[in-house]
Amino acid sequence: METPINTFIVDQLHIHIYQNRQSLGSAAGYMVGAHMRALLAQQSQVRMIFAAAPSQNEFLQTLSEAEGIDWSRVVVFHMDEYIGLSSDAPQRFGHFLSERLFERVKPGQVHLIDSTGNLDTECRRYADLLRTAPIDIVCLGIGENGHIAFNDPPVADFADPLLVKPVALDLAARQQQVNDGCFSSLDLVPTHAITLTIPSLLAGKALFCMVPGETKRHAVQQTLQEAISTACPATILRHHANCSLYLDRDSSALL
Repeated sequence: METPINTFIVDQLHIHIYQNRQSLGSAAGYMVGAHMRALLAQQSQVRMIFAAAPSQNEFLQTLSEAEGIDWSRVVVFHMDEYIGLSSDAPQRFGHFLSERLFERVKPGQVHLIDSTGNLDTECRRYADLLRTAPIDIVCLGIGENGHIAFNDPPVADFADPLLVKPVALDLAARQQQVNDGCFSSLDLVPTHAITLTIPSLLAGKALFCMVPGETKRHAVQQTLQEAISTACPATILRHHANCSLYLDRDSSALL
């Protein structure tokens, strides 16, 4: 396994810094795979939530190649989906994760968000699926504006009564999709999405957060150094009992 060049703790958040994004992704994929194997040795099923973003590519590649995981006993969800894209649009997050992970490993159950119909009905359906049993593992990232899933600062709520909801997207979150190469221009990026809320994500028993790249440096600094508030939603990760943050030199600037 890759060896971090630095590790430390802020509040309850465990931070691991790696030389580059490939090392970060390899290490995170190894650790998530090891945790999955340990859980599958103790329980009949593992339930997981995944983020869909280019920042997750190296991690997803590593996890897709991990050996000794009985994916037939794994139930997978994802944490957000655009509203307004056709069901076959390549930018859909469900498509992203299916292509990079789900179609490769064949989980026993794959639950994708369908944002093409009645939104309230879909939010209730997905929330009911999440409530069926506890979530064991959440694999997430942090946005350039500090969002987790699509809980941007204007809509983030640490005490949200909902598990899943439709939201308007912050301009910074939409611009990030252009910066990441997912859309060629801002006017093509949807303005709304369905997202799992912050309480929904924090209900996961173990959180693994992968954040490579220089464009995330400011958000990482806010996450670790600023007061815990919805001004930077990711700051709440410091209060989770079992969350690990994986950084590289570019995203951490070695802090």
